Amino acid sequence: MKTTPLANGARGYVSYAMVLSIGMILVLLMAYAYKSASRTQAIQASVQLRNDYLSKEDAVLRSIIAIAPNRAMRAMQSGSSASTSVSQPLRWENIFSDALNQANARTSIATNVRTSLNLTSPVVANAGDSGLANINTMFRGIGSETSVLASTGLNRSLGTGFPPALSSVDSTVNTNDRIYPIISNSKVYGSLASSQVGLPVATYPNFNLITYPNINFGYLRPGDSLVAKRNWWAFNLDLAANDTAITGASLFKRDFVFSIYEIPSQLAISASSFLSFGQYTSGSAWQNVTIEGGVFAGRASVEGSTALSNLASRRGSTLSSSAVIGGQTFANSPTTAGVREQYEVTTGQFFPVSMPSESGRAAFISINRGPDYFDRFAHAAETNTLSTTTWNNYSVGALQAAMRLDITGAVSSTNPSPTVLRFQYFRGGTRQTLTIPLTTGPVSGLAQGFIRCCDENQSYTFSSPVDVAYGAPGGWAYQNNVSGTVTFNNARFGDPLVGTFKAGYFRTSYPFEIKTLASGQFCVAVYPKRFASFMALLNADALSVNHSLVVNVDYPSNVLLRKPSIPCTQLDYGLILEECDDMRSFTRGFSLVTNLRLFIGDDFNTVATTPPSGFTPPSGTSFFPPCSLFAPEERYGVNSDPFAVQLSGQVGSLASETDTNPTRPLDSTGVSGGALSADRITVNLRPIRHPAELPPITMMNWLVVLEERRKEFY
Repeated sequence: MKTTPLANGARGYVSYAMVLSIGMILVLLMAYAYKSASRTQAIQASVQLRNDYLSKEDAVLRSIIAIAPNRAMRAMQSGSSASTSVSQPLRWENIFSDALNQANARTSIATNVRTSLNLTSPVVANAGDSGLANINTMFRGIGSETSVLASTGLNRSLGTGFPPALSSVDSTVNTNDRIYPIISNSKVYGSLASSQVGLPVATYPNFNLITYPNINFGYLRPGDSLVAKRNWWAFNLDLAANDTAITGASLFKRDFVFSIYEIPSQLAISASSFLSFGQYTSGSAWQNVTIEGGVFAGRASVEGSTALSNLASRRGSTLSSSAVIGGQTFANSPTTAGVREQYEVTTGQFFPVSMPSESGRAAFISINRGPDYFDRFAHAAETNTLSTTTWNNYSVGALQAAMRLDITGAVSSTNPSPTVLRFQYFRGGTRQTLTIPLTTGPVSGLAQGFIRCCDENQSYTFSSPVDVAYGAPGGWAYQNNVSGTVTFNNARFGDPLVGTFKAGYFRTSYPFEIKTLASGQFCVAVYPKRFASFMALLNADALSVNHSLVVNVDYPSNVLLRKPSIPCTQLDYGLILEECDDMRSFTRGFSLVTNLRLFIGDDFNTVATTPPSGFTPPSGTSFFPPCSLFAPEERYGVNSDPFAVQLSGQVGSLASETDTNPTRPLDSTGVSGGALSADRITVNLRPIRHPAELPPITMMNWLVVLEERRKEFY
């Protein structure tokens, strides 16, 4: 075999410069890609860190809504300023710290979750996972108020975008309101708010017309006028500021306004109770019932084809399939996801069924003291409070009354017939006490019902005719039906008891007495129309000051007296209200509070009067003196059951929202205890729209709102 070798090919070469250049380009491209990926990762980490802080902040803000109103209540309660250990938790610093704890903001993963996942030694990659200990760094006051954690809206205006400022001359409140959330009656609307509220602050300093906030809870509709007082504090928040040195994250500080609206009950029906609408206890449907505006209940059950403008509740509502709320029926529960949103998009109107849980950073607190609301003897005196308005005086109607009428004595443990009444009232701004024996005179030998007015040789002026007596035990001189100025001396009466220092007394028609029902039940009868002349004879302050009355039994001071039962029984005393159709003498209105069964024996407040200057009642309506009646049970009639009952104004309840059986607020009962039939009950209810319509004593609610102050809103 023969082979021929191939010839050698052409020679080649390698360019090191080209290889190095391409290599460098590839390296640079790879470095750029790595740097870009690192930058993207850093941006994503920063965004995630910011989102984490924002989520924490949202949880913290919700926690503040839950914590702060409770601390405001505690600041009004006895002993809140007794020691640092008691007052320290009530400070804004501790409110914010507790909100961080409650929101689990101080850790990326809660301890209980970590335990359940068996993560005994986790490695946390979140650089912002810290104890968030520097409260003063994360929470700061607004503007020049950086020395405090929350700037108070008291005695100073923070400028555009902030609510109307309140005013106070109470130095204790002014000092404490910078440190604690203080609610006090001494905080009022003054000159600082004059251009930001609806009515003159000189006339309506306590409650004025302000705007209902833009929240989903429909006590009123957003933008409506609300009769209320708004307490507020402002702060800015930046949780990231605590760890900026570690994380490098820097969020902009956000400004917030925390508000507690004090809202006197003003809806047609308003109660933090379990209420049923549409039917009476008998099962009969409402017939002659007109309700204007919305209603509020702790829990609500709407039965039958009842129609309401809007319904607000704290713990939800149950609607019958034929119930009409805001002109709508609801095939699905109003709380079903998407129902509210669809309604508002479709109609362009505010959803008529609401709960506070729909409002985000808001809560509605109806202050309900239950049976204690009627009884001032159920409460001990409160001392050492951070607020100068104590919690009981703020939330218990019986303690707010200017005049007090107590049963202080009885015949025996087996004979409850009252023997002594005690009446207290204001004269010259000081509370006076008048003891009235019912079975004997005030001194020996003097007839029952006389009241001491002056000493011998002194004069007393009587604005209406009275019977007068002059003397001392052992000798008396009388004159009947006298009026004007009477000088009690021997020149006028002769000397009924020579050598003895004497005094002057008078007797008139009392605005209260003891009466017995046909059933044998002992009752205190109160006659409001008699108060004007009676109080004038006592030289008492005007009825614009002595505008309210509480009737109780002083059971703590006398073993012969028993604490009235609630529910009321036949063994307890009762209260009869008569001569009460014309309440015009009470120029600021009248309120009655009692823990006894109340028998309304006459027409009540049916004579219209002239509205206050600057207030025009709604078209077609008259103005009546604003009045309120608070009793654990009301019955109509004294000698017999009434044929029919007509109710107008507002209705409420102090029953509990946790009761199994609902309260039916329009039930009406006669003196015999029998329920009136539905066709004999006529009801016309409407809301209070002006502070001139507020009676002296009302039930109170708090609306708690936390709003972000954004520049685009002002």
